[in-house]
Amino acid sequence: MMDWQALRDRFVLPDGVIYLDGNSLGPMPMGVPAAMERVLGEWSGLLIRGWNAGAGGEGWMGWPTRLGDRIGRLIGAASGSVTCGDTLSIRVYQALASAIHMAGDGRRVILSDSGNFPTDLYMAEGLIATLGDGWTLRVVAPENVADALTEEVAVLMLTTVDYRTGRLHDIAGLDRRAKAAGIVTVWDLAHSAGAHEVDLAGAGADFAVGCTYKYLNAGPGAPAFVYVRPDLQDAVRPALSGWLGHAAPFAFDLDYRPGAGIERMRVGTPPVLQLAALNAALDVWDGVDMAAIRARSLGLSARFAEGVATRCPDLVPALAVDVPRGSQVSLRHPEGYAIVQALIARGVIGDFRAPDILRFGFTPLFIGETEVDAAVDHLAAIMDQRAWDRPEFHARQAVT
Repeated sequence: MMDWQALRDRFVLPDGVIYLDGNSLGPMPMGVPAAMERVLGEWSGLLIRGWNAGAGGEGWMGWPTRLGDRIGRLIGAASGSVTCGDTLSIRVYQALASAIHMAGDGRRVILSDSGNFPTDLYMAEGLIATLGDGWTLRVVAPENVADALTEEVAVLMLTTVDYRTGRLHDIAGLDRRAKAAGIVTVWDLAHSAGAHEVDLAGAGADFAVGCTYKYLNAGPGAPAFVYVRPDLQDAVRPALSGWLGHAAPFAFDLDYRPGAGIERMRVGTPPVLQLAALNAALDVWDGVDMAAIRARSLGLSARFAEGVATRCPDLVPALAVDVPRGSQVSLRHPEGYAIVQALIARGVIGDFRAPDILRFGFTPLFIGETEVDAAVDHLAAIMDQRAWDRPEFHARQAVT
């Protein structure tokens, strides 16, 4: 049985704050400052020798794949099938381009949905503009994806959880249908890794990407990860043939030769300080059962949704109750931005997504029933008193 209070105690949480935005940026785990201090000490003492002798003697250079294996446990990936570093946008481009290279002759369609995060669609558009040759991006409604898996489609690229509504795709079911139609799959786990159970190996997924600054709590700008199905790794052509994806980086060959296995998906220099934070953040997950996380997440989000439905009738659910969801509850209101700002002023931190969505994440590592009930109380008070209707709450900030 999970000790939820012990897990909560492993985070730095400001007094008087109810944090329901871990689906956008996770809070800092207690172990992060000391971990970063250790690496700063290695940098100051070892200097460049840290690449071989840092990270407690293991060397900084090996961190991307070692930490990839730690992430892999949380997403149902075999050892040696995940590496981390670079940004999520780079990882999307990399995985999508590799998937296109594997696609069957004559197929020229990348299929995605209107619930995908915009940057994934932007990266696809940029790649298509580079390729030319008749490639197109086809975007359908989330509920229509299965029916759109036609013989024209080369690659299915989806974010598993709709960042706005929280709608959860069936990875295994859609991946199975895609494979039956000869389609290569790319999954974005940005709102799934650390939020609910994922079984990439069981689903047969070809590629997956994700970030570590949301539910994995590795900090702002934390590195992304990429997964490649083990039996595909040595056939994958990396679109971004970076120095550290080379078979022998320090041979300094003038021609690119891809490394073996997942190593070929490495691109740039490992971000050592960010990886130190990620390594410490992943310590929190040791011994955590993802099935227990999922069950408690569903319980907390249902408790919140039911409380809002009873006390805040003007807030409309963005997702029907019978549609599978990730670890968030999204509500609609024409003044959603101002309502979220009024909540933040009361110490309840959620966020807003255009055009009208109030979004709340439920992360059992540090959120419990007490916080959920208090958040409902604050939200009800704001709605009853129209406390959101003040000029300062309507002024848009750069980050919403």
